[in-house]
Amino acid sequence: MGVVSNCAAKLAGFRGGGQGRIRPSAWAEFGADATPLSSRLPVDLTTLRREYESRGLDTADLDPDPLAQFRAWYAEAEQAGLVEPNAMTLSTVDDDGRPAARYVLLRGLDDEHGFQFFTNLQSAKARDLSGRPAGALTFGWLELHRQVRVAGPVAELPAELSDAYWAGRPRPSRIGAWASPQSAVLADRAALDRLVAEAEERFAGDEVPRPAYWGGFGVRPQTIEFWQGRRSRLHDRLRYRRGPKGAWLIERLAP
Repeated sequence: MGVVSNCAAKLAGFRGGGQGRIRPSAWAEFGADATPLSSRLPVDLTTLRREYESRGLDTADLDPDPLAQFRAWYAEAEQAGLVEPNAMTLSTVDDDGRPAARYVLLRGLDDEHGFQFFTNLQSAKARDLSGRPAGALTFGWLELHRQVRVAGPVAELPAELSDAYWAGRPRPSRIGAWASPQSAVLADRAALDRLVAEAEERFAGDEVPRPAYWGGFGVRPQTIEFWQGRRSRLHDRLRYRRGPKGAWLIERLAP
């Protein structure tokens, strides 16, 4: 039996109860190191604790519009001097049901298109979203003991929005978008450098137009959760959820 088939057979044997779970001891069968992670790191992660002394969050504190509430929290993150408060983790699922997550930058927000970002439309994330047009975003403003979670359907942005954002990009970033076959395997860094040099030569002395394979996506929220850290891990979690007629409902979740 081949290595892959052998592993698949073992994995099937470890799953139980119809839940697809794997017994912790089963990883040894795959050659995984059974040593606790904490003993292989410079610090013992099991003892790390930090109490969150943040002001609490209640329904009465929230704006009825979750996008207005997000803008208010975002402004506070900017005022606190956080590094790239518009960085957000985008989570997607591919055609085989495998999840993937990566940071992207929030580049726009409105009622019609939701939370907007731009990318190569042939990238792994874009392929995931084309096959399964739903995604989740997570903003982590750790210094403020806050996070915001967004989930909903995803749609490609109109060309005019992509054109408008492209027009404000620095020229080196435009060259990079033409040069990089995003998510493709490269032999080495020199290969990327050659592609950049070729793109610079191609557009020498000219404007760099937006490639047809580059554009934006908008995550249209169905749920938005505002998370505020509190003492003893008894955090405040308030979630906006679209009701049956499109109105926003606010509910508190257990921490």
